[in-house]
Amino acid sequence: MNKAILLLEDGASFIGRSFGAEGEAIGEIVFNTSMTGYQEILTDPSYKGQMVAMTYPLIGNYGINPDDMESNRIWAEGLIVKEYAKHPSHWKAEESLDGWLKKHHITAIHQIDTRALTRKIRTKGAMKGILSTSEFREPILLQKLQTAPSLVGQDMVSKVTCHEKYSWSDRGNLHVIAYDFGIKRNILRMLASHNLRVTVVPADTPAKQVLSMNPDGVILSNGPGDPEAVPIAIRNTEQLLGKKPILGICLGHQILGLALGGRTYKLKFGHHGGNHPVMDLATKKIQITAQNHSFAVDPASVEKEVDLTHINLNDGTVEGMRHKRLPVLSFQYHPEGSPGPHDANDLFKTFIDLIAPRVRPF
Repeated sequence: MNKAILLLEDGASFIGRSFGAEGEAIGEIVFNTSMTGYQEILTDPSYKGQMVAMTYPLIGNYGINPDDMESNRIWAEGLIVKEYAKHPSHWKAEESLDGWLKKHHITAIHQIDTRALTRKIRTKGAMKGILSTSEFREPILLQKLQTAPSLVGQDMVSKVTCHEKYSWSDRGNLHVIAYDFGIKRNILRMLASHNLRVTVVPADTPAKQVLSMNPDGVILSNGPGDPEAVPIAIRNTEQLLGKKPILGICLGHQILGLALGGRTYKLKFGHHGGNHPVMDLATKKIQITAQNHSFAVDPASVEKEVDLTHINLNDGTVEGMRHKRLPVLSFQYHPEGSPGPHDANDLFKTFIDLIAPRVRPF
């Protein structure tokens, strides 16, 4: 393992050792608080454009296996850890994290102070970073970093969505169509486990085409980046409102908020991890949730259209909302909990309750 450097846009640098592929990577640096699940995190399309710093210190100890993939490739731009476990030990492991990263051409760094890095991001906010195993002259790296585009305003969804529609599950009496803004496989698995037929369509599929398939409901999936940078998804959602029941998850929740005339804003350092406490405002019960997002819905901008159903207990941000008149609801967190707790699994049943009777005139 060779020398590696991580340079932040504020000029702070961290010198460590490389693993994974040699080269350079640029992205917005975010920290993830999950103790396990590095494979699911790296293959989650929501991390497109970002480099992930794991706060748990030992990463790679159980290797890589084909069952924990959330897509067919790694989407995160790079990986930052305190200590990489060179010798994985798990009965399902088929390869090491190092070998897997090399195969996918992803650069990683370890043997740096990830606690100091996390504290910096919490204090100053998420910022761009460059990770290099070949160039160590900081002025040159900083120049590259300064010319790299910001996550704000970039359409990341078009880079991760599928190109053609496909059937994930063909069993079940109820049929839902899921817009692929960067959908995780475990969301699809959970929908199928609730006996739903699931068809996945590209992010730019016209609402008219979706309606022509006459689904019982529509899913607006998770995904990466700035929701305001995906106007086609906002327009299609506007055209679906009042015609079909809708469930928005994570980015889909934000797109729904924009389609309802609301606003979104960028969080200081986002919510990334498996330990975020969320309160159900109706029952006052607390769920520990898995989350991955950098933007949030401004509650004041949608209060005429929706009732807030869930809030984040760490910072009071919106975690769930339900339309006052239409069969439409959304959640900012991940009810499939992959990786993370499964407290919120029943939220899929809440959506099924909306679509199962089909007695509401549209």
